[in-house]
Amino acid sequence: MIVALGVIVAANFHTFTPIFAQGSTQLTVSAAASLTDVLKEIGPLYRRSRPNVNLRYNFASSGALQRQIENGAPVDVFISAAEKQMNALQQKGLLLPGTRRNLLTNRMVLIVPTNSSGITNLQSLKSGNVKRIAIGDPRSVPVGQYSEQVLRKQGLWELLKPKYVLANNVRQVLQFVESGNAQAGLVYITDAKTTSQVKVVQMIPANLHDPIVYPIAVIKTSRNPATARNFSQFLSGNAARKVFTRYGFGIA
Repeated sequence: MIVALGVIVAANFHTFTPIFAQGSTQLTVSAAASLTDVLKEIGPLYRRSRPNVNLRYNFASSGALQRQIENGAPVDVFISAAEKQMNALQQKGLLLPGTRRNLLTNRMVLIVPTNSSGITNLQSLKSGNVKRIAIGDPRSVPVGQYSEQVLRKQGLWELLKPKYVLANNVRQVLQFVESGNAQAGLVYITDAKTTSQVKVVQMIPANLHDPIVYPIAVIKTSRNPATARNFSQFLSGNAARKVFTRYGFGIA
């Protein structure tokens, strides 16, 4: 039986987080949860060049953000952790033509609490001593979809099903492992780097899952399309790239 604990943060999906109190133009950026720390650091860098822009971030799973946009949420820029969600929006004509491109790449890792021992790789998860494994919900969370691909290719998906603890986004997977509510979890290397409470025990081979690509696009209904384009381009500039690289992201 799969345990779904992700509902505890569902109410945060529609919460926009302002990072600057003043500005004549407001830009709402909906981004995958794995981008939380890096985009918060990049925000002030963009503010230096465009002090009149007030950035508001909305972080959640890419699937949840996709549904918000489909339901008419006021979003200017969308950054997904997988192509699937961006493809769905593009097929519905919700992206501003000519603004979609791939921004970043990432890698998956198997993590355990820092003081844990006994789990050294994916095959270790078969042990009877391992009771709870945190993964993103494959129905809506890209890291969960990648996790399912990995575990299926390793012949572990069905075997481990009774142990899964489903999370609403990759940061919740990380929290479950940090707190000890799960003995292991599958996250991006960039998430593992944000805390000293977990350790990486295996870098997942890239050939076990689809390429991890972060596409970015301006939403067709943006009220500030020119500013949205400008911010999107800024994220490909040298200043932003240096921050992305420091956090462990690859440049697409």
